This record gives sequence, structure tokens and C-alpha cells, in this order.
Amino acid sequence: MHTVNIHEAKTHLSRLIKEALKGKPFIIAKAGKPLVKVIPLDAPDAAQLSRTGFLKNQISVPDDFDQMGSDKIEQLFDTDR
Repeated sequence: MHTVNIHEAKTHLSRLIKEALKGKPFIIAKAGKPLVKVIPLDAPDAAQLSRTGFLKNQISVPDDFDQMGSDKIEQLFDTDR
């Protein structure tokens, strides 16, 4: 996330807003001190972004999933007929 000073924010506000809408939020600072963070209103919260493990214990994958259907596939590509 990048920081811009107030003067730069006023000068390039349209461009900065377009970038924020594309998922690139920014911080406006005054004399190097951060004042506000600009993010789109529909931006998800940090808690919503982290979804690792949301299906834990809800699905199962067989141990041989990488071999499933190999006989049928082999028959389809068998050129020794």
C-alpha cells in the first residue's frame, strides 16, 4: 500500500480512486504522518479475505484420486487394437 501527501492526492485524485477501485488502496498523509486510508466501499474485510480451510471436514478426497478412471482412460487411448 502506498502513501501520498495531501497535495499529490488533490492533484491526482481521479487516478488514485481508479487504482483503489482496482484493489490498490492508498494512504493520505500530511507532513509524513498517515491520516486516512482510502479503500473501496465494497472491499472485503481482512477476515473475509482469509478463507483457508473454510471447507475443512466437509469434503473428502479418496487416497487414490489421481488414479481414478485410469483403466477407462487407458482403454480410450489404447493404440494396440
